[in-house]
Amino acid sequence: MFAFIKYLRLVMTLKQLEAFYWAATCTNFAIAAQRLNLSISSLSKRVAELEISLGTTLFDRSGHRAILTQAGQDLLARSIHLLDLAANIKRSMTKASGLSGYCAFGVGELSAMTWLPSLVASARRHHPNLHLDPCVDVGATLEDRLNHGELDFAIIAGRSSRHGIMSQPFVEAEFVWMAASSLAGDDSTCAALLKRGVPLIALPPLAGTTQLIDDWLNVNQITHVERISCNNWSAIVGMLTLSVGVGIVPSGWAERLADKGVLRRLADKNLLAPLAYSFQWRRDDTRPLVKEMRELVRITADFLQAVSFA
Repeated sequence: MFAFIKYLRLVMTLKQLEAFYWAATCTNFAIAAQRLNLSISSLSKRVAELEISLGTTLFDRSGHRAILTQAGQDLLARSIHLLDLAANIKRSMTKASGLSGYCAFGVGELSAMTWLPSLVASARRHHPNLHLDPCVDVGATLEDRLNHGELDFAIIAGRSSRHGIMSQPFVEAEFVWMAASSLAGDDSTCAALLKRGVPLIALPPLAGTTQLIDDWLNVNQITHVERISCNNWSAIVGMLTLSVGVGIVPSGWAERLADKGVLRRLADKNLLAPLAYSFQWRRDDTRPLVKEMRELVRITADFLQAVSFA
């Protein structure tokens, strides 16, 4: 019996490889354990068992955080291939049930208020055994969490500049300048109002729309504005309707808000450029989960869908 137990400990398992993969690709063991719904001690045990079965050290634990050894780096590429193969075998044998497990992903508030509910509903229909955990935040924060291994993918404005993150553009959002009628008058432009000292109401600096606005200000030679930052689109529209300032609004919402007489579109000659959004995922993540969800996002994302306040 003792010999059999010893033999089992020497056998490399997929669960051990999975624990190693997440430990190797996440910022720390705590995040890796969370991704696998394990305690840190359980994750560490699986990694230690894998090291015993392979007869080599995969992590250098002498410093503040565990770092891959050369053997660990060599195993990482091979483990990705083995885990992909195992996932494909499982899917081919259980096609009817679709994906399973846990999927954490990030979107901005604009996505959350338009097409995110449709994405979740579609994913539930196609993959009823997949547990979805969406996170709503600004793009820079989502990119950091993706890079640290906390998210499987994120939908973020623009492309990532990080080598370890892949970006695939798939949809654009268009914006227009708007203000309350009492502030705008019949033919006011946003440029004129801003030069007059009217505040600019916008998302925080780390949001994807910031560069869009800054480029427009540069084209219009506006060097200084009073900014009121708010991380909630509903609050921004609310402040615009109360004549607090001017701001950009997604074009689909702008039409409905203008039709209701809530806000007026400003008649600027220089239009805002479209803002491209991309599906971002880690370069080394080749799991079927990423491919399947990327396709669902591609066919679901639509910034013209109705929102609660429009």
